[in-house]
Amino acid sequence: MKFNFRMPTRIFFGQHCVTEHSGDMAVLGKRALIVTGGSSSKKNGSLDDVISALNKEGISYEIFDQVEQNPSLNTVYQGGGQARKLQADFIIGIGGGSPLDAAKAVAILAVNDITPEELMAKNWVKDPLPVVAVPTTAGTGSEVTPYAVLTVDWAETKLTITGEKLFPVVSYLDGRYMLGLPWQVTVNTAVDALSHSIEGYLTKRATVITDLLALESIGTIGRLLRTMDPQHITISQREELLYGSLLAGMVIAQTTTTFVHGLGYPLTYYKGLPHGLANGILLKSSLAFIARAVPERVQRVIEALGCGDLQEVGELLQRVLTPVQLKLTAEELAFYAAKAMRSKNLANCFQPPSAEDLQWILADSGLV
Repeated sequence: MKFNFRMPTRIFFGQHCVTEHSGDMAVLGKRALIVTGGSSSKKNGSLDDVISALNKEGISYEIFDQVEQNPSLNTVYQGGGQARKLQADFIIGIGGGSPLDAAKAVAILAVNDITPEELMAKNWVKDPLPVVAVPTTAGTGSEVTPYAVLTVDWAETKLTITGEKLFPVVSYLDGRYMLGLPWQVTVNTAVDALSHSIEGYLTKRATVITDLLALESIGTIGRLLRTMDPQHITISQREELLYGSLLAGMVIAQTTTTFVHGLGYPLTYYKGLPHGLANGILLKSSLAFIARAVPERVQRVIEALGCGDLQEVGELLQRVLTPVQLKLTAEELAFYAAKAMRSKNLANCFQPPSAEDLQWILADSGLV
């Protein structure tokens, strides 16, 4: 019973929460840079709601809408330059994990003239600008984490910036923004959130508090994956997915992730698999490996998912995820495993995997 828990983000959850609680942005300043993608925030209504809230509070703004999937260093430096020119008081991220993570990096670069190497090494002097997060997918949990994940070409993978001041100061969660998401995006992001809560539960950094959050998240997302109709996802189900993702974000904000994320990153960087899908195809075999060290905790995960055994877990994931027609060579297996072995998070595992273990997980996941 020895632990710490830090969650400095003010959370507003519910329909129309952005406009109803706009006053929490007014105290952050008079100029905001909105960081988002090219089109989704315009289509789902989130951008209009944020602009209405800013107008209501007399806050001027500019929009940086160049964020791509898996944002690059070049993109966040462009955003940082616009924020400096605007002399922004705070940054608003609207979108999935990519815009939210990019917004955090832009918040750093708005006040720090540093190189990409210094950015990734957390060698900045001034605290980042405050960040407001408006998620429009239910997956990354970035609205409640101190992490920003960026694509770094010199490392040929995705790398994470971590900092206490990267927790968003305010997050607005409205399930309406997800009503138009296609099934594939809905499931991939949901499985990303599921991976967060499972990895956070199966780590030595787990606590009694994170266990409560993780099991609630796993149970909620698992039930929805079993019961959602791909052709008709209700607003209530969207809100539950968002709730499950929020809890999962709270979990990894305390525990970080494990080798599942580290092993999934090469599949995204080199093979272009969506992040949640990459994690999802690895989950069942990863659970089988972790069960060698902590079978009782893996069993609780299986039960929380509403499944009878690991085979049923695998069948559930196969049923909801898009089939992956991907076969890795022996050289790729070894290379991807070696890259994942560099992750600091492996030390958090109850039984840290070897490179051979990671190759086995890739192969057992049907990638050979």
